[in-house]
Amino acid sequence: MTRVVLVHGIAQETKGEESLLGAWYPALCDGLARAGAAPLDRADVSMAFWGHVFRPAGHRALGPPPLDAFDVEPGLEEELLLGWWEAAAAIERRVPGPEEPARLRTPRVVQRALNALSHSAFFAGVSESLMVHSARQVRRYFTEPDVRAAVQAEFAGRVTDRTELVVAHSLGSVVAYEALCAHPGWRDLTLITLGSPLGVRRLVFDRLLPTPHSDSARWPVPVKAWTNITDAGDAVALVKELAPAFGRRITDVSVHNGAQAHDVRPYLTARETGVAVAHALDRSRTSP
Repeated sequence: MTRVVLVHGIAQETKGEESLLGAWYPALCDGLARAGAAPLDRADVSMAFWGHVFRPAGHRALGPPPLDAFDVEPGLEEELLLGWWEAAAAIERRVPGPEEPARLRTPRVVQRALNALSHSAFFAGVSESLMVHSARQVRRYFTEPDVRAAVQAEFAGRVTDRTELVVAHSLGSVVAYEALCAHPGWRDLTLITLGSPLGVRRLVFDRLLPTPHSDSARWPVPVKAWTNITDAGDAVALVKELAPAFGRRITDVSVHNGAQAHDVRPYLTARETGVAVAHALDRSRTSP
């Protein structure tokens, strides 16, 4: 029963609650320190871990084969990769854009996207297989009801009548938003979203439950305050301001995360995040 519930994003299935919390908790305290606030007790923070929902069962021999461009399913998986490519190319000079001719003749546009994304800050050092796997995980969340329900159940199981703050990163912000909408009877709490793709039309926004109406999304009843924090170079959080679609009560804040624009740790260590966390927990020692 903790005051702060953290919610991770995609591609964390081989980790767990404690290993993720071991990385997130010090960064969260660093952000509070930058804001001039006291650190949180570790016992007051918990991780809503849902990565295991996507962890496949063990296999004999060498296990499942790696994924490549030919394994990308048409529809959402393909659209996600192309969307990330376009966004990365618009932000980073070293990433060739879709309009530029490919240096190598590749059999599919998807392969060009994977080749280009390998040069991006977000996917630097990430294998082609893991890029495809990341897109697949998002697709499965939105298209497989049992997966969606299992993921949200892990989050809901962490929220209690003592929870005051939810801090959610990347796809975790989608999980938190949908679950908060589905539980209007929960106590009032504050939501902080980091690198959120919630506002991305067609790929995410239009797939949310409850379904947005007339370009406006429903406000999650338990949320008394919502701060959305993004880096201008974050290719996942393509829409930087959520207030126009989710409600003017949202405070949209910009931060600078350096080369790792989507990584959760620089988001957490940012002074702006620390201020939002301190304010949510009614801490009064924030610096002016």
